[in-house]
Amino acid sequence: MKITFFTHSTYMLEIHKNFLLVDPFFSENPIFNNNTLLSNKYNQFFEKIDYILLTHAHYDHVCDVEIFAKKFNSLIISNYEISNFFNKKGLKTYGINYGSFITFPFGKLKYVWATHSSVFKDGTYGGNPGGFLLHTDKGNIYLSGDTSLTYEMKLIPKFGKLKISILPIGGIYTMDVEEAIFASNFLQCDKILGVHYDTFESIKINREKAKKNFFDNQKQLFLLEMGESIWI
Repeated sequence: MKITFFTHSTYMLEIHKNFLLVDPFFSENPIFNNNTLLSNKYNQFFEKIDYILLTHAHYDHVCDVEIFAKKFNSLIISNYEISNFFNKKGLKTYGINYGSFITFPFGKLKYVWATHSSVFKDGTYGGNPGGFLLHTDKGNIYLSGDTSLTYEMKLIPKFGKLKISILPIGGIYTMDVEEAIFASNFLQCDKILGVHYDTFESIKINREKAKKNFFDNQKQLFLLEMGESIWI
């Protein structure tokens, strides 16, 4: 499984030639300008998008869904309300909720609890926020979405051992670094990909200190540059 990080909480999973884009946030991202999405630098990363996974409805997670879904005829997978929102726009969707694993060509996917909020920029209700537990023959991965530290995370490893967890670490709106370390203990997972930090001034972190804090707790924190990938 290949994970490519782009910005904020936006990353791509590549599993058996299936490409899954998570929470696309480019056009309204303060790191970019309006032309960046169309530049050759980033076009190389988007030759194919089979699925778009959405954790909740905030603009910094959904603002570019229509751009990618229309261009690549992607299937949007999210909670019932978000799926309905985009289905009414003529896009392909698969609505789910907290429940069982669902089988897709890339593996089994389960929508899991997140403690946050969820509303579209126009005020439309975005359903319950969540994360995804993904089981594949290449390993299991937890995509937490935006969340605080929660005891429900202790349930995740009961379904199977995790290879890596993707957790927010910027604080203010989500967990911070220290709470993400607690979360990794709950998850029984020692490899963490940090997301949702540095995009805005309010969620700036000290990267070296964050990595050291994880290292001192016998864990590894990955903080990737834009377009950088890791394989698990």
